[in-house]
This record gives sequence, structure tokens and C-alpha cells, in this order.
Amino acid sequence: NQATGGPRKYLNVFMCESRDVPDEAYYDGRVAAEAVRVLGEVKDQPFFLAVGFWKPHAPFNAPKKYWDLYDRAKLPPLDPRRPVGAPDIAFHDSREILGLPGERVTLTPAQEAEMRHGYFANISYMDAQLGKVLDALDRSGVADRTIVVFVGDHGYHIGEHTQWGKTSNFEFDARPPLFIATPRSAQAGKRTSSLVELIDLFPTLVDLCGLPAVAGLEGTSLAPVLRNPAATVKPAAFTQHPRPGYYDREPEKVPKAMGCSVRTARVRYTEWRDWKTGEVVARELYVDADEPAETRNRIDDPEFAGAQREAETLLRARFPKQAH
Repeated sequence: NQATGGPRKYLNVFMCESRDVPDEAYYDGRVAAEAVRVLGEVKDQPFFLAVGFWKPHAPFNAPKKYWDLYDRAKLPPLDPRRPVGAPDIAFHDSREILGLPGERVTLTPAQEAEMRHGYFANISYMDAQLGKVLDALDRSGVADRTIVVFVGDHGYHIGEHTQWGKTSNFEFDARPPLFIATPRSAQAGKRTSSLVELIDLFPTLVDLCGLPAVAGLEGTSLAPVLRNPAATVKPAAFTQHPRPGYYDREPEKVPKAMGCSVRTARVRYTEWRDWKTGEVVARELYVDADEPAETRNRIDDPEFAGAQREAETLLRARFPKQAH
């Protein structure tokens, strides 16, 4: 009842594993159980409960019943191609999955398929643990006065664009899930295309709880979007990733370049800047409606010149070019 183990180990455990064990045999099952226990203790007083699940992040180990939910042969096909015209600096070495330089493995198609299968199993496993916490909230009697936020701290590549793991400025990395559920909302279950950032969470919770606004925050309350999914609270969302992706583990302890990226309603524009001089060494432009999977770098394409200029202006206002 165990998968083949994947290409290597991650934090001293098999990269892929599917043991026939209870949910609590793996970390997230124990996190859910502890969250349910703590909720029972604090439900009669004002509380803030942060429940940190690890999944669906690697390693791809979840109880067998979650692997069994999927037929590996029927999973969405992998498109591993790099975007046409994308600069090399946009990519990282996928060391979380493939190993450090000198130890790097080359994946076989079977290993790629196994890890993608494991990623889907991880999602279903984590979803079940979240369900346990939400069920406990319903039983507690305080669900009608509790705000629930579900958010990921980053996205994840599982082979797309040749990448595995995180630390890129592509949409696969930079667009984590975000759900906000407020009691008795007239817009429950609605989706929005409004641009938001993780730094918006704190001012949003302050606003929803009716607390005094906090000065000096970079984020913006998303309460207007919760009331009207068509509302817009900001023109852009920003991300940054250094190169090397884990520069703090390199001898110099400083990045060689920084990728500064802006997402507007229409495009993603990224500048890669030399860390010491601030010089722009590479640029990318991906058009959402044209290439939602970011398969072609449209930088300096006359068709999108206006959208590029707008994105450049927004990016440089937020991240002025400077030497370090």
C-alpha cells in the first residue's frame, strides 16, 4: 500500500507515499485534530485561530484513500514547455523537488505522473482536514459570528513550464487561492475577478470586525469586494522573487537579481533587475485573455504597447529602480 517513493526524499521522507493509514498518521490530520480541540476551548470568547496546513505542498504523501480518488491515466495532461521567448532568469532550478545542484535528478514520465497524482491526492487530503475544522465550527454554535479565511501563501508548479515547486513570478506561483466567508453574506459563493494581495487580509479583517482602521498599512480592505464582487479596490497586484531563488543558502547570502512583477486586469509584466546596479536585464509580458497559461512572452509586441506602458508605470511606482 505504498507508492514507489518518487524520485528522491523531501525532508527525509519519501517524495511520494500512499500508506493505508488514518488521516492523523500524517501531519495535516494532526493539525486538524488540534484545531478542533482548541476551537472547543475558545469558542465562548473572542478568538483568532490560525490553522496552518502543510498540504498540498511536497512531499506528496497522503493516506491511500485520497490517492484512490484519482485515476492517474485520466489526470489533466502536463504541458512542460517553457513560454516562447521567456528569459532563462525567469526559471528556477526546482531544487525542492529535483534536488540541489550536483544531486539533481532527471524525472521519468512515470515519476512525473506519480507526483502529479500525489499533488491531487494532497489537495483532497487537505480538503478533508479543512472540512473537519469547519464541521467543528458548525457544531460549536458560533459559526454565525465567525469569519473564515482560506488562503495559500503561494501557488505551485507541478511540471508546467519545466518547473516544480515555487519561487517564480508566473501565475502558477503568484496566484494562490483565497476564500473569505462572512456570516450572513448576501454574496455567499460568488467569485470575483478583482485584483487582491495577501497584504490585504489584515485590513480586511480589521474592517469586517468593526475595529478602528490602522494607519500606515500597505494593504487595502476587501470588504467592498465582499459586498459587490464586481467592485475594484486596486489597479494592480505585485510579487517579487530573487535569483537565485534561495540566495540565503548561497555563499554570498545576497541575490544576484530580483524579479519584480505586476499583475493588472489584463497583463502580467515582470522586470528582472541586477541586484547591485538596478539595471533591467530581462523583461516579460503575458496577456491574460490572449495566453491565460502564459505560453508566450509578448514583451514589446506593438499590439499590447498600451497595456505594457501602463504596467511599467505601475511597477516602477511601486518598485523604483535602485542599486543596492
